[in-house]
Amino acid sequence: MRVLLIHAQYFRWEPKEPALDIRDDPVSGNADNALVAFITVEEGDKPDEAYLAAISRDIVEVAKKVDAQTIVIYPYAHLSPNLAKPYTSREILNKLFDILNGFNQFKVLKAPFGYYKSFEIKCIGHPLSELSRSYSYKPELFSGRPQAQAERAAPDIYLILSPEGEEYNPADYPLDKYPDLKALVDKEVFKRELPGGEPKYIEYVKRFGFEWEPMSDVGHMRYGPDATIMMELVEDYAYQVAKSLGIPIFKIRGTNMFKLSERPIETHAKLFGERLYIVEADTESILRYAACFQQFAMVRDWVVSYRNLPFGMLEVADSYRYEQPGETVLLFRLRRFYMPDLHIFTKDLKQAIEVTYKLHNKIFEEIRKIGRDYVSLYNVTAEFYRGYKDYLIELAKREGKPILLRILPEQKYYWVLNVEFHIIDELGRPREIATFQIDVGNAMRFNIKYIDDENKIRYPVIIHTAILGSVERYLFALFDTAALMEKRGQVPRLPTWISPVQVRIIPINREQLEEALKLADELEGADIRADIDDRNETLSRRIRDAEREWIPYIVVIGHKEVESKTLTVRIRGGTQRQMTHQELISLIKSEIKGYPKRPLYMPRLLSERPTYKQL
Repeated sequence: MRVLLIHAQYFRWEPKEPALDIRDDPVSGNADNALVAFITVEEGDKPDEAYLAAISRDIVEVAKKVDAQTIVIYPYAHLSPNLAKPYTSREILNKLFDILNGFNQFKVLKAPFGYYKSFEIKCIGHPLSELSRSYSYKPELFSGRPQAQAERAAPDIYLILSPEGEEYNPADYPLDKYPDLKALVDKEVFKRELPGGEPKYIEYVKRFGFEWEPMSDVGHMRYGPDATIMMELVEDYAYQVAKSLGIPIFKIRGTNMFKLSERPIETHAKLFGERLYIVEADTESILRYAACFQQFAMVRDWVVSYRNLPFGMLEVADSYRYEQPGETVLLFRLRRFYMPDLHIFTKDLKQAIEVTYKLHNKIFEEIRKIGRDYVSLYNVTAEFYRGYKDYLIELAKREGKPILLRILPEQKYYWVLNVEFHIIDELGRPREIATFQIDVGNAMRFNIKYIDDENKIRYPVIIHTAILGSVERYLFALFDTAALMEKRGQVPRLPTWISPVQVRIIPINREQLEEALKLADELEGADIRADIDDRNETLSRRIRDAEREWIPYIVVIGHKEVESKTLTVRIRGGTQRQMTHQELISLIKSEIKGYPKRPLYMPRLLSERPTYKQL
């Protein structure tokens, strides 16, 4: 940061025209006997309170020495060629203004950011009337907030709440009876290091074409044909699950880029801090980290009656979070991922709570379908906990086990309740998958309204939820479940509905290819994905390759099968059986019943495919 300090007999400014989309209100001003701080915010400056407090103390000391009555913060972009982004500059100048005001020793004014301005100044002219300063942010020198403020901030409180409504200190609770809860408490409360090692699922997912994209930024993936089928099936299923809640659901699509000059976007975005992807366009913008911005921007233009509530809005949103390079994990922690983000708009907190009972049941129903269970962390404001403890006890009863509470002394965010649902992975580490939040702040921030039964304008309470989690994290849960199967000595497999190829047909030689094509047509007509391994390889090699691809059903067709009209079917993790065509179709249809269908996203014949899988 570069600062030019001028002790002025008088100083006047007047905004003329906007220079940036990100800007303050165009306020004119003047001051007598003022220390004017012309400030250029540079690349590398951070809105760190300790850093800005040190700069503020320096400015105050100069003001004392020159006996000024007023301090004026004047945004000035001409002291350095290395300017910070406008969004960051404005945030830093506003924080600096607030900190200087907190000294309560001078009147503090601030000229508006983002304008071409005219100004008049008369420098008093003494040895201290013109000074320059240069500051650099060094993380090792600043704690992140002034010590006094850190001491005043009340800490978060962790409790374990039993289904009977009893509260326990996590340190005193018999956690050995609940190993999953113990893993979560160790991570969240005691900050203990998680078990290390390479998770088994990493090896699995590469077989299906889930890979890092080396020509992109860290944390960005690419999805091969098999992976793409699986992604789109989960996206379809997320919509299907949302509709099963029994409330109207509107599926939408929108943009991934939003202007920071829009006040609701800026205010909401500040909660993510350095995890934001800020991009340079015609105006400084961010890439969204969920579907909130698009859905809120759309629904605020709708005319909504209380009769319409509750209703949901869902988008499978490409979402961006600037995770640290060392923290990215394939298919789990990404900088770009796909979120089936559902927002449910409700009349008030009472109706929101009623809806969350359905939502809670659905979240547990879906994870239990794949043979897993959640352990839950409830982040809750102290005020909400005092008023709605019985509601949280009811949710603990529905889970049938204790829950971990993190009680925030004040409302720091837009929500009063934020529930994180974790599975414990193959290595014994908590991994958040699903979530829901009760949001009491964003409706007013984005001007989302409805008309109540007295014809008055009201602001809805909004539920944010990802019932399955992100698309990638749901798939992670499936692959991690397979890793647990292998750990128990079982053959790892995926549910049939999500398997890219559900049936692999292997004709023993070219004479049976016509019969294989007929069977593939029959299966395809029943919404079953089937392909044919017609390569010039040995039968044992082709069966082995199908097993490496985790294909649920492998059908070998030879002369005997053609003559008898029966099929020899290898079932993954099971036995080899003789079946008719209809018996095979009926068996598979019973396994995929209630799940979405997608066609094969690759040529049916393996001889037409290049080699692209890591088997």
